[in-house]
Amino acid sequence: MSDVQFKEEHIIFQDAFRKFLSREVVPFIEKWEEARIVPREAWRKMGESGFLCPWVAEKYGGFAADFLYDVIINRELNYIGAFGLHAVLHNDIIVPYINEYGNEEQKEKWLPGCVSGEIITAIAMTEPNAGSDLGAIKTTAVRDGGDYVINGQKTFISNGINGNLVIVAARTRPDKGARGMSLICVEGGMPGFKRGRKLDKMGWHSQDTAELIFEDCRVPATCLLGEENKGFYYLMASLQRERLVTAITAQRVAEAMLDMTVKYCQERTIFGKPVSSFQHNTFKIVEMATEIELGRTFVDALIADYMNGQDITKKVSMAKYWICEMANRIAYDCVQLHGGYGYMEEYPICRFARDIRVFPIFAGSTEVMKVILGRMMELGDPK
Repeated sequence: MSDVQFKEEHIIFQDAFRKFLSREVVPFIEKWEEARIVPREAWRKMGESGFLCPWVAEKYGGFAADFLYDVIINRELNYIGAFGLHAVLHNDIIVPYINEYGNEEQKEKWLPGCVSGEIITAIAMTEPNAGSDLGAIKTTAVRDGGDYVINGQKTFISNGINGNLVIVAARTRPDKGARGMSLICVEGGMPGFKRGRKLDKMGWHSQDTAELIFEDCRVPATCLLGEENKGFYYLMASLQRERLVTAITAQRVAEAMLDMTVKYCQERTIFGKPVSSFQHNTFKIVEMATEIELGRTFVDALIADYMNGQDITKKVSMAKYWICEMANRIAYDCVQLHGGYGYMEEYPICRFARDIRVFPIFAGSTEVMKVILGRMMELGDPK
């Protein structure tokens, strides 16, 4: 891991987390992949050891850690390919909504469980006909006395099976478009909240991505997160962090794929020579290493800017699309350098190559990032 102003306490934390992963995660990754889910016990162990939401205030169970602790968790989890244990989504994307927009009662109720692993969070935005276009969401939440009644269907929801606290994006004023959207917290077991099928994906097999169904789901009005009809603005305000986290993840996966490929190419011989010694292969590895070094430099600079409170909207949109696409190029070439073994499930590169494919799609697709950047650069029709 490169130096991003890490202090001694960060290094100690990193070492402790690596030991935890080698003991509690690495031996079980393949088993979880076969089972197509990570057991809740793994989340509880993460929480008990202090690796869930370390940034949360001490009074709610955290230790008020800075963002670099989250970076460490992200990098180490994804270097070993533990995509099913999607703690990064929980730590860095969903729980911050509760911390940022929740009232004191909500924080006291939910944050301690988010830290301990008793609560696993999910966020329900995407619908069968509404992905990147959040303005097209059709799920409604109608006020009925002291409750909201939610109706609608969500899909592609990460942590959809294990999640027992779901932040649902729903229309509270259907006539107001994006300005009529709210965020409502739905707990597991609330009447009318049903889980659909666990989706069968190309990759991330142990990640419990699912459909969620709300049929006259009655939720107390006290579960409204923040102000009514402000949900769209809350979602937009969190995009910088979400895209940064995704870029950090993709970058670390690229690094892992290159490391395992260099090792393989140095050990594997063909025609009596290491695979890495053939000029074409040497050049290819050097090219990959260069792209990865560029990506790390970009990401590290963005981490510093983010922690300094700078607006990184433009650069992080660039990083999200470029690094995710770069990681997919790395995956292709790493599989190729493994030869036939790269296509075998017994070699990690096979799974990593499948799992990295989704990165240019989720958290804002490559195409969406380019549209955003085009607008920021004023490249549209001046009319």
